Amino acid sequence: MLTRQVLDAVVTLALLEDAPSGDLTGEAFVPAPARARAVVRAREEGVMACGDVVAAVMHAVDPAVAVTDVLPDGAAFGPGDVLATIDGPARAVLRGERVLLNLLARMVAVATRTRAYVAEVDGARSASGRAVRVVDTRKTTPGLRALEKHAVVCGGGHNHRFSLSDAVMVKDNHLTTHAAGEVTAALRSAAERLPHTTHIEVEVDRLDQIEPVLASGVVGTIMLDNFTLADLATGVAQVAGRALVEASGGVTLASIGAIARTGVDLVSVGALTHGAGSVDLGLDIDVSADAGATADAGA
Repeated sequence: MLTRQVLDAVVTLALLEDAPSGDLTGEAFVPAPARARAVVRAREEGVMACGDVVAAVMHAVDPAVAVTDVLPDGAAFGPGDVLATIDGPARAVLRGERVLLNLLARMVAVATRTRAYVAEVDGARSASGRAVRVVDTRKTTPGLRALEKHAVVCGGGHNHRFSLSDAVMVKDNHLTTHAAGEVTAALRSAAERLPHTTHIEVEVDRLDQIEPVLASGVVGTIMLDNFTLADLATGVAQVAGRALVEASGGVTLASIGAIARTGVDLVSVGALTHGAGSVDLGLDIDVSADAGATADAGA
């Protein structure tokens, strides 16, 4: 999912946005021969994610920049810990620092948030005996989906479908195009037009919608959207193993544990990505050679 091509494309666009015709400040005030040694340092605790961003940004600015000691994805860290070390031409390091920090801080935040949600469902088992999975959604930052979904995995979560092209998810807005009595037949008809490997999931928001959906015989997952805890437990019993059961809708860190204990197989959480924000990271730079100054990258 997070391929080199995707990462390079994201970095290229981010650098173009940040320095469309060069870094005026760096080129005017930093001598060309100056070199810099820098460390990416955490200012609060978190979980590492998308560490490849560091080298991708720096090498896109200048292939002569060396990136070492990158903390492995999924590793926990605390305030003051070094996440990566950078050596190279000072102008290049300064030009890439903000893009690097913006991307890395965002992905670390997603992984850190995911780790907290996963911890809340630790030990919970579905009615079928499987460990309950915390999964993401398509509520991602445009252009950053591959990175953010990779960050979810770094935090111990799992990915839902990546795009509209990956699987069928029939939601309430799709169901409104069919009368209640037509849903079963409509699902069967749709399945006949799809490749046999395509997974079909259907979202319901009432208990009485479950049986017509499952009667189609083609549904692999049924999503119980915005159900109460009592209705989730009832829904799990009603499905009775005929499909995976996913709980969704307004899931919070405070509520996910109880939701997981109702017997569902999956809990999808849009807040893993859309509510993550950024973790506070800094780039501490020691500029040497002709410059002889020390800086802490900020704005």
